[in-house]
Amino acid sequence: MKTIDLNNWNRKEHYQFFKTFDEPFFSFVANVDCAALYRLAKATNTSFFARYLHCSLLAANATEAFRLRIVDDTVVLFDHIHASSTIGRADATFGFSFIPFSADFALFSQALRDETEAVKAGSGLRFTSEMARPDVIHYSSIPWIHFTSLSHPRNWDGRDSVPKITFGKLRQHEAQLLMPVGVHAHHGLMDGYHVGLFFDMFQQLINR
Repeated sequence: MKTIDLNNWNRKEHYQFFKTFDEPFFSFVANVDCAALYRLAKATNTSFFARYLHCSLLAANATEAFRLRIVDDTVVLFDHIHASSTIGRADATFGFSFIPFSADFALFSQALRDETEAVKAGSGLRFTSEMARPDVIHYSSIPWIHFTSLSHPRNWDGRDSVPKITFGKLRQHEAQLLMPVGVHAHHGLMDGYHVGLFFDMFQQLINR
């Protein structure tokens, strides 16, 4: 982790402008073609959710703006960003999870399985200090809705700078298998350009 020197940062004015907003977050929703990744998951008998979650986290870590956070009124750049995802239970509730970043899909997938088992064996939100870490992406999946827009509940105390990424329901369109992906991010730390970089990288990783 390193501290950003605001006086030598080309986003200094952008950051100082947007951090004063009551709602400094902006959002985009775009469709991602998951056909190749879905076929890979089926061919290897692996979790499709684990596959696209891992690709998303790889893309976020490869996009520097997604590793920026505001900590104690200081902008910092983390070396790695981890996943904190909601995981559903059979009783229609969900719990939070913490899945450490690994470039190795097998290691990441095992950590996700362990967290999934822990969430399903428990109850309540399961909100711990791990889930409150700033060096995460807040993930959620809404596989029942092919959404075109979304919003998130947030505290208005100005301390939240963690991006939120949401996945929606798959929809077949000719040879494509489209999944809506929502990105909610702090405008003081990134712009639409950076979200575009993330989506480009995400699609490239899915297509590999």
